[in-house]
Amino acid sequence: MAKASGKRPGRKKVRQAKQPTRPKGDSGSAAPLMSFRSVVLLALASGLLFLLVGGGLFLSRSRDAGRPLQTAGAGFVGSDKCADCHPSEARLWRSSQHKDAMAHASAQSVRGDFNDAVFDYQGTRSRFLRSGDKFLVETDGADGKLATFEVKYTFGVDPLQQYLIEFPDGRLQALSIAWDSRPKEQGGQRWFHLYPDGGVTHEVPLHWTKLRQNWNFMCAECHSTGVHKNYDAKEDRFATSFAEISVGCESCHGAGSSHVAWAREGRRGDPLKGLPVRFDERIGVSWTADPVISLPQRSAPPASLRKEVETCGLCHARRGPLAEDWKPGQSLSQTHQVSLMDRRLFHADGQMRDDEETYNYAPFRMSRMFAAGVTCSDCHNPHSGKLKASVNATCGQCHAPARYEAVAHRRHAGTELNCASCHMPVRNYMVVDRRHDHGFRIPRPDLSVKFGTPNACNDCHKNQSAQWAAEKVAGWFGERKPDRGTYIAAFHAAWTDQPDAQHLLMTAASSAEVSAYVRASALAELPGPDIELARRSLADPDPMVRIGALDMLEGLPADQLFPIAGPALADPVRGVRIRAAELLAPAPSVSLAKTDREAFARAAAEFVAAQRLNADRPEARTALGNFAARQGNAGEAETEYRAALRLDPFSSAAAINLADLYRSRGRDRDGEQVLREAIARSDRDASLHHALGLTLVRLKQSDAALDELRRSAELDPGRARYAYVYAVGLQSAGRRGDAIAVLKANLQRHPNDRESLAAMINFSREAGDIKSALEYAERLAKFAPNDAVLAKLIDDLRRLPTPQDR
Repeated sequence: MAKASGKRPGRKKVRQAKQPTRPKGDSGSAAPLMSFRSVVLLALASGLLFLLVGGGLFLSRSRDAGRPLQTAGAGFVGSDKCADCHPSEARLWRSSQHKDAMAHASAQSVRGDFNDAVFDYQGTRSRFLRSGDKFLVETDGADGKLATFEVKYTFGVDPLQQYLIEFPDGRLQALSIAWDSRPKEQGGQRWFHLYPDGGVTHEVPLHWTKLRQNWNFMCAECHSTGVHKNYDAKEDRFATSFAEISVGCESCHGAGSSHVAWAREGRRGDPLKGLPVRFDERIGVSWTADPVISLPQRSAPPASLRKEVETCGLCHARRGPLAEDWKPGQSLSQTHQVSLMDRRLFHADGQMRDDEETYNYAPFRMSRMFAAGVTCSDCHNPHSGKLKASVNATCGQCHAPARYEAVAHRRHAGTELNCASCHMPVRNYMVVDRRHDHGFRIPRPDLSVKFGTPNACNDCHKNQSAQWAAEKVAGWFGERKPDRGTYIAAFHAAWTDQPDAQHLLMTAASSAEVSAYVRASALAELPGPDIELARRSLADPDPMVRIGALDMLEGLPADQLFPIAGPALADPVRGVRIRAAELLAPAPSVSLAKTDREAFARAAAEFVAAQRLNADRPEARTALGNFAARQGNAGEAETEYRAALRLDPFSSAAAINLADLYRSRGRDRDGEQVLREAIARSDRDASLHHALGLTLVRLKQSDAALDELRRSAELDPGRARYAYVYAVGLQSAGRRGDAIAVLKANLQRHPNDRESLAAMINFSREAGDIKSALEYAERLAKFAPNDAVLAKLIDDLRRLPTPQDR
């Protein structure tokens, strides 16, 4: 199971919970209503959706007791049938990790030591043993007690192998103790825990028996072929099926029965040969060196829809499923919600972070290689999954070795460095899995100095500073000119709350010099909507940009939304239609034309179907609750929030939104009970304490409210709003001095937090400290230079006498 960090997304906009509109006089929200994108991204934030080890895909299936796990899928014929006519491709596939993505546990497939081996973790001694042909593990179960479980399936091969346990309700769960299959001299041939420092016991959500290690949702789609989850929400059971246990030919080419029929009937008439797509992007294409810039140029521009990249992206992207009717060659956004660039997953330059897997799709789509028209099979053999040649020889297909392997370029004579060492830096995931960043960047230690981003030079020269590395590179190659269309400054400004963030993000979102993936991310990151930019972006040919534009519009009043976002309800891509339906849920249907009502109804049905597909997940049930709440259906919303909490009692999003629903219905006492029950399970969740504090404010329990608000600010000092709200509470309780002290500390951590600056203006002025009030007002004005009210306030403050003037 993919390693989950448990962190929450840190985006300012759609990625993070939003405050719903409040009636006048309300002191705040018990919780924000979270958009579907926000809720799904909470799942992504915990690394819940994907497992990819060593480039292989890992999936599994669950079943009812006695029901065969593997079930033939309609239209699928199996890889053995493909091998009848394609023996050379089948030979390569059989040597790939795709072939071994998942297998029945047997003496041939199991790599781990089951000869009564032991492993100690968090006070539990687990044993791995054999009983005849069965592989068994004795470890802590859901109740924390030792029990013996049979390993049904292996998951992956190299550099680690995981093991799946089947439960009577059709669930398959992935053990968090995995086998390190690397050679012993590389530190392998041992059992290890995927959360070595996490303290994962049966009481926490990341335990192997719990929801976040469930194969049926998190892994199956990318580790088997033709998967159908088949979750029964009424019975809370799975009957998951697949057409082939591992990642076979039809995982990438689509169901093959029509292709077999085409071959039998004489191979005539159909240019697609009976398949859903023909991967022909490289046919007739050549690369030649441009005599001016000395870089390879593609003989023809790439197509706008990159069929191969979108197909590989099904499993090599961080994404969540919207539907199970995926077809190769179509936009991934047709059936999946793709995670955009945010501060939790990426550095500001697009490099993946050490502790969060982004997979290869996003970095590659941001790269110059993608922009130039390079596709996956230019470098990788699509059937073996391996590079076409050695690292340098693969790059040398286009980049002249005489130039790039020379010491004048490499600057590291006598070393074993290759092209990837500097241009595809490695990060470790799942403890032992080394993965290359597919952004293909030039090492830029000068940007590390300016923005704090990592660089390949200091990955090796850890004892030297980024400034040292920047000077070395400048001495070798000269000073770098500013990149056209760079987006690093925009995301750095947004993630550090700089005054020019809005302008820089809008520039990036409008730039033809940056990738569509970056433009979509910049749109979603914008702190406020820009109508003209939204209109232009909603006409962009890339669906991710259109989704990003809809993200940007979140928070716009419903009566203003429909004229802008309404046309997206009929977008050709399902992911766009679903996002539009969610966004437009509060729009009053009575004021819409019949055609608009019908378009909304169709898109809303797709939104609901996407959540019902994932009804085994609290994120999906919470999204349904939010949708119902935004449409004024409180009863249905309560039902969905309660269902989410039954699935995962640790779901803070469900608890907070349920409490907020009760607030809107005048049932704060019920909201208090929900939040206290959630805190009893997750006492260190700052968002729960914050929501409870606001609930207690409304219940006029001031002292208890302040305790909860203080606790939230202490638990998560990275959220400036928590400290701000606590300070407002202190001020309301007559403790202005304490409030000012809290805000000063908050501004030390978040010097550009606008809410804290605005509060300090008021608190300082009320304390008679006109000088400080003026200083804070002038700082705030950097964010709102055209704010006439703020400008007048500054002018008034300048006219007031300070203590020195008296």
